[in-house]
Amino acid sequence: MTFSWPTRFWRSRRAFRPLLTLLAVLFALTALPLPVLARDLDPGQSSVQPYLDRVAEQVSEFTLDNGMTFIVMERHQAPVVSFMLYANVGAVNEEDGQTGLAHYLEHLAFKGTTRIGTRDYEAEQPLMVEMDAVFDQILAAEAAGDEATAAELRSQLEALQAEAREYVEQNKYGQIIDQAGGRGLNATTSADATRYFYSLPSNKLELWMSLESERFLDPVFREFYEEKDVILEERRLRVDNSPIGKLIEVFLEESFEQHPYQRPVIGYQADLYNATRANVERFFYQYYGPNNLIATVVGDVDPVEVKAMAEAYFGRFTARSLPGDVEITEPPKLPQGFHPDPTVPALVSGGLPPTWHYPPRSPHLRHDRGHFGEWPHRPLL
Repeated sequence: MTFSWPTRFWRSRRAFRPLLTLLAVLFALTALPLPVLARDLDPGQSSVQPYLDRVAEQVSEFTLDNGMTFIVMERHQAPVVSFMLYANVGAVNEEDGQTGLAHYLEHLAFKGTTRIGTRDYEAEQPLMVEMDAVFDQILAAEAAGDEATAAELRSQLEALQAEAREYVEQNKYGQIIDQAGGRGLNATTSADATRYFYSLPSNKLELWMSLESERFLDPVFREFYEEKDVILEERRLRVDNSPIGKLIEVFLEESFEQHPYQRPVIGYQADLYNATRANVERFFYQYYGPNNLIATVVGDVDPVEVKAMAEAYFGRFTARSLPGDVEITEPPKLPQGFHPDPTVPALVSGGLPPTWHYPPRSPHLRHDRGHFGEWPHRPLL
């Protein structure tokens, strides 16, 4: 017996549209204090369902001709609007040997465009091409064991970075949002999705439409090698120098045998170091088509105006064919003959007890020399 752990569910637009609609409703609810909820309830009414129904009535949805979906919720309590752009791609879509690309892209999406974040793109662009060529030579020299040549090339790369830095307006994207009164600019990467979000005054709706459409229509992944260092340091901080981070990484590796969920979302150190700008660009053009994006807009907005602006700005995107769904057949983890009741909550756990406390004493334990020395591994249930 095997079970299939497909991400088809998450890649299905029918599946994650209701989920995002629910998130929009919950976002609105969490923004309200409890006294407001209580005030809206009729005397003697113990259920919040009528209130939830009224909130749901404020949610509308539309899809552009290129396949991009918008979910809009009106909330006129304050002149603020919050946005999230949901990309239906995450670490699970990465190929072996190229882990961390989804996370790379999350970082680089804030670097601007051919017009934002640069003082002179025509002068900056050839330097990026030259840096990429030098980095390819560094990888080749390191693979050949020629450390002298690699060291010389690293110095050359650093000089090119310094030259390119003269044309970069650092954090220009964030500065524009801050100056417009924006708050909460951030993004997250998970195994199945990447999310970009922030809030603006409601009279800045068109600014969001312009900025978001530009950064995914005309992205420039500048400061790539500086960001490579940032991401490698992030991995050292969160995983390599963190007992909990390392434990979680090893636990997932032991839990899955074939499914991409066994790989860390942040990526493996070697893959992060070897990643090239071309790798990230290829990943972007594979998965960031408009038919793989959903935008949620919650706040003091008019859905009709949102749709008109979305058609003007995001309607410029051309739909792309997407890679096939990720489907992996994962070997079963449950003991033979065990049939769990799907109606009963279950807890998945695992452990690596020290041998001197719990010596192997059953055929269900195997003795391995693994990540932490010599440990008995109990099957994960």
